[in-house]
Amino acid sequence: MRIPHKRLALAAASGLAASAVLTATAQAAPTQASPAQAAALPSGIAAPYLYLGWGNPPSATSVMSATGIRQFTMAFILSDGTCNPKWDGSRALTGGTDQSTIKAIRNAGGDVTVSFGGWSGDKLGEKCSSASKLAAAYQKVIDAYALTSIDVDIESTEFESATVRQRVIDALKTVKTNNPGLKAYLTFGTTTTGPDSNGQDLIKRGAAKGLDLDGWSVMPFDYDQGAVDMAATTKTAVNGLKDDVAAAYGLSSDAAYRKVGFSSMNGITDVAGETVTLANFKSMLGYATSHHLARVSFWSVNRDRACGSGTDADSCSGISQGTYDFTKALAGYTG
Repeated sequence: MRIPHKRLALAAASGLAASAVLTATAQAAPTQASPAQAAALPSGIAAPYLYLGWGNPPSATSVMSATGIRQFTMAFILSDGTCNPKWDGSRALTGGTDQSTIKAIRNAGGDVTVSFGGWSGDKLGEKCSSASKLAAAYQKVIDAYALTSIDVDIESTEFESATVRQRVIDALKTVKTNNPGLKAYLTFGTTTTGPDSNGQDLIKRGAAKGLDLDGWSVMPFDYDQGAVDMAATTKTAVNGLKDDVAAAYGLSSDAAYRKVGFSSMNGITDVAGETVTLANFKSMLGYATSHHLARVSFWSVNRDRACGSGTDADSCSGISQGTYDFTKALAGYTG
């Protein structure tokens, strides 16, 4: 998931996006899951991103109380310049805000998926010189928090290198083998019709390795195509992903849908003309429910609120909405 440090200013972009966005037909949001249902869900299946580095992060437990959400994807674990994992490449795994937030979420009946990577910063996939060392870096984080799920958000130069793509696949295979029951998701960019050549290669490498991922997940936004129907393109992108996974693994269409998912971006994206409305997102959730997708998320809880004067795009959505509307909608997703 991108965290561009120079994101498009919402104050300038909102007028353009509002006039360009196509109206999507809203579908009813899924009924909010009860605490018992949420606790029984596969780890990471409905987990919006929460970023503690900046963007005025909200209290996770307050979000839980207000929305019914029980899962979060905590971002991002990066390299400290070596093959050593730290939050944002600088904050220690233990003893800080990240650890205390995870503990608070769990004490409130929730859980977390920890995400490695993102758009910015030094990536472990590049700084670790072998698959075994990368697997050990992933394992260090898994052990620090007794994790039940992880997400590798492979972007930028980490995604563009065939060598690194193979290293990530091999490391995830090791981690899945060594941690029975651990859910593992791999998140990457997409075109409007499905993964590009790098994404397709990643999937083929996973199949060749025998990597049984719990979810291949695309980010259906930042297409650089101007105004598009974000609900419609999410569906065509995930359909393309499903086809690639089905072909690589020899799965039926139904089985492949259950191995894929998406992570959207709420409100105005990084590209002028792109806006994910609440109606769009509810339509996406209806689609996810009908196909029993393995994972649905969005970037981010930090942005799940309307903007005040002068507020930047990392702490609000840039659209008219109620506080945590997207999170409330996602809380009802049970696959």
